[in-house]
Amino acid sequence: MTENFQNYIGGKWVDSASGETFADINPADTGDIVGNFQASTAEDARAAIAAAETARAEWRAVSAPKRGEILARAARIIEADTGRIAEELTREEGKTLVEAKGETARAVQIFDYFAGEGRRLCGETTPSEYGRTFLYTIREPLGTVGLITPWNFPVAIPAWKLAPALVSGNTVVMKPASNAPKTSLNIVMALESAGLPAGVLNFVTGSGHTVGREITGNPAVKGVSFTGSDTVGCGIYSQVTGHGGKAQCEMGGKNPVIVLEDANLDKAVNMSINGAMWSTGQKCTATSRAIVHKDVVAEFTAKVVAAAAAIRVGNGLDANTQVGPSIDETQMNIVLNYIETGKGEGAELLTGGSRLSEPPFDKGFFVEPTIFGGVTPGMKIAQEEIFGPMLAIIAIDDFEQAMAVANDTRFGLSAAICTRDITRAMEFVDRIDAGLVHVNSPTVGAEVQVPFGGMKDSSTGTREQGRVAVDFYTQIKTVYLEY
Repeated sequence: MTENFQNYIGGKWVDSASGETFADINPADTGDIVGNFQASTAEDARAAIAAAETARAEWRAVSAPKRGEILARAARIIEADTGRIAEELTREEGKTLVEAKGETARAVQIFDYFAGEGRRLCGETTPSEYGRTFLYTIREPLGTVGLITPWNFPVAIPAWKLAPALVSGNTVVMKPASNAPKTSLNIVMALESAGLPAGVLNFVTGSGHTVGREITGNPAVKGVSFTGSDTVGCGIYSQVTGHGGKAQCEMGGKNPVIVLEDANLDKAVNMSINGAMWSTGQKCTATSRAIVHKDVVAEFTAKVVAAAAAIRVGNGLDANTQVGPSIDETQMNIVLNYIETGKGEGAELLTGGSRLSEPPFDKGFFVEPTIFGGVTPGMKIAQEEIFGPMLAIIAIDDFEQAMAVANDTRFGLSAAICTRDITRAMEFVDRIDAGLVHVNSPTVGAEVQVPFGGMKDSSTGTREQGRVAVDFYTQIKTVYLEY
């Protein structure tokens, strides 16, 4: 029998006022139902916000080091339960079990890191021009904040939003993506077991149109952190700032890897396959464009096509699988439509390009790893985020053209270069319009202790992870103390 999961509001597990649920389905096997979750209403969201507001003063009064201790205990709980959490992550999101275990380990690292931030929530002391005056700043929480998290990293991204929000003294209302709520629920349960007081964290499942809109439009919510599409993110930013709140939106990417004529081509191929194909390309930092010097484009193309064709696609619970399914039928069809668009624009389909539908793929949403050659910078497959296992190869004449093509997109999240020339590597670092810059490493991946975020339409400007993450969740108070 499929288990029903409840909302978590005011320290209690409760059903939605709607009395309705929705199914969380395994994208590799649609007959596997991970669980049923609450199809919540705006009334449920308001109840969660009210619970957070009630808990706000008491939580703010808890010292930051003590708040950090709760995060540290949650980290140990997650760590001890990694196997189960990772398996449920794979079942509901589709990525391989190896990737799911790695993501769960990342959540542990995040909680450990921000547990330490409880002892580093520092202000500054500054010399005053007035005599006998102690001039300093302190950080204070915003109040109640809303977290709207995506399905592609359902444990890591909730962790990197929750941890700095909580250690900074905020109360939280979280709405996970409906495609992967169970993994996020596991994080909530870990924090509950770690001793987080009732009402400090509230968890409400349901649609973005209903639950998300109430969170972003409610003036009691002083800040909202969102990860998802740029279209939705821009709407959220306008709505939240419209009532005086703070908004943090991490959105899409069209991330390039530049391969110069002096590159180690085997390394360049590994970088490209890693970035474009693992996690089914369903990463905002996924490599989408390979911008390759004309002198090596033929050899690079042959190698990358062979590597893509050899990838083993399947259910992520199978130890032999390297690439799993798209998250659902809608996303699979988006990828397939872009493949047809690429062919219609005149790009050359070199490998892949089809849905896998014969057994054992007949119950899931599988697309072959796909490589296009002969792509030009203006094509849609070179400009729009696809979120699937697909790479577009663009040939260029020289480094200057490579830089122009790499920056010729409205996105600016992540970018990489493969070269042995330190001068051109540093030129790339200086001139690329991206918040994450990689030299001789893939576009994907970001360590917890450094900032994460993009430029242009990829981000609204603030950064997640690292010490700067607490900047969004705090406000500065300046104190003049005359003695």
